[in-house]
Amino acid sequence: MSHYAPIISAFVTLILGVMLTLSKIGTIQDIPNERSLHAEPIPRTGGIALMAGILSGWMMLIQFWAWWIVLPALGLFALSLVDDIRNLSPRTRLLGHFVAALTVVGWSGVSWLWSLPVLLFIVWMTNLYNFMDGSDGLAGGMALFGFSFYGIAGLMNGNEAFAMMNFSIGAAALGFLYHNFHPAKVFLGDAGSIPLGFLAATFGVWGWQQGYWPFWFPIMVFSPFVADTTTTLLKRVRNGENLAQAHRNHYYQRLVQMGWGHRNTALAEYALMLLAGTSALWGTGLDVQGQGNLLALWAGIYLGLTMWVDRRWRQYEATKENITDV
Repeated sequence: MSHYAPIISAFVTLILGVMLTLSKIGTIQDIPNERSLHAEPIPRTGGIALMAGILSGWMMLIQFWAWWIVLPALGLFALSLVDDIRNLSPRTRLLGHFVAALTVVGWSGVSWLWSLPVLLFIVWMTNLYNFMDGSDGLAGGMALFGFSFYGIAGLMNGNEAFAMMNFSIGAAALGFLYHNFHPAKVFLGDAGSIPLGFLAATFGVWGWQQGYWPFWFPIMVFSPFVADTTTTLLKRVRNGENLAQAHRNHYYQRLVQMGWGHRNTALAEYALMLLAGTSALWGTGLDVQGQGNLLALWAGIYLGLTMWVDRRWRQYEATKENITDV
């Protein structure tokens, strides 16, 4: 019966997404700001459909739930939904993220030596998923690929229930993408992106604790988001920018602005996600030296990609200045 969980997740998300997209009464609107890449207000209620889909599929697997993951995820969903409606302060949001992460660290069996790195990893993943939710189809695509690779790794290690829970998240993301791929009719909102980031981190920790993959595997699977957000943050810190200020300096945002558009940017990111996830699965079968070489290779790939986008962005900015001067 658990095999039907992903199908239920996709179907519920798809249908509820249709209802939320068609109904304009009382919808939470994403009003364009300095960070936005869209010009018109768009409902950001997709996270409600996504979480409803995930939980619907998971009900088929309730006996396998890790409550120290599910309950904090639901808490983050509720907190983030309030944030979508009332715009909570960054301090309040971050406090909620730390409480959720502490719950996982306290109940997952992580050794004290790893407690702080795991705590920071969960909080960072929770937030970076939100940072990357700014272009049509991007966050949904990352969820589809990332959690599907988690699921495949779970099957490879003989844990079908763990695999189906991850496949359910990926299937719900697929249902959401029907409404979110360019041109997007609905956005995730914080109620969708925050729980997704949290689940990406906590399922990564859960699989690592069970010995399904090495500690680097979740980072590699979600590396297109990790690399973009981490590099962008470090650059902003170096430049002395206000980190709470909305911006459009992420690499995916710059690709969209340079003319790639939402569709081509999403498709390019999908290819990167597929390659990163496939190589991560392959890498779990390598020895320590082989895994180190794989990580070094991907570090070089991301360094090259960021340098290429930076160079193209400088050229784009110079062209805009020349047009303005004329």
